[in-house]
Amino acid sequence: MSERHAWLRARKARVVPVRTTRGATRTIVESELHLRDEAGGAIVLPIAVVGERAGGRVAALRVYHSFWPLEGKHRVRPPLLRADPAAHVTGAAADYQRALAAGDVEAIVATFEPDGTFREPSGAPYIHRGRDKLRPFMKQILGAGGIGLEHATVTDDGTVTAIEFNAVRFGRKALTPQAGLAIYERGSSGRLAAARIYDDINVEVLAPPKTR
Repeated sequence: MSERHAWLRARKARVVPVRTTRGATRTIVESELHLRDEAGGAIVLPIAVVGERAGGRVAALRVYHSFWPLEGKHRVRPPLLRADPAAHVTGAAADYQRALAAGDVEAIVATFEPDGTFREPSGAPYIHRGRDKLRPFMKQILGAGGIGLEHATVTDDGTVTAIEFNAVRFGRKALTPQAGLAIYERGSSGRLAAARIYDDINVEVLAPPKTR
């Protein structure tokens, strides 16, 4: 803890809250960690912390983020949890998951409100707003087929569905299982107003190259 505190202090770290989602025994805190790199440049790192409660105490903490903003490269992150067959999702988040697994671009875009946003794990400027921006982005990442996720936990507070997952498939390619967290925030229509992803899966390498 002392080493981590010194690392954060050296980089003039400050935390900007984004959203907190609470379930019966689990709390997910989303934030942006504002840092300075060794050259003094600004880094904004999206980060999410999942806390499990038991008996009035913290039983476990799990931290999700991408290494890309910090290191300019991805790391394979092993699963933190096992898949749970009882981790069920409903509504627009469930529709999104089915479309994601099938690689169905139009179906996944249809789960968003007209001005809905998708924020990649690296944060700004990797934010896609509105269906006209979402469609080409989804075509790119799903060009090789669907992405298969195993759900480990589901937390829903009535507005947000948070899914801790293990990514296990990209198109027909089996992946080394990798841990991640997905946040799906519903708008007034029930469709997704925002999706925010916390993982380090290198979809740029796995997806086919862009065509002109």
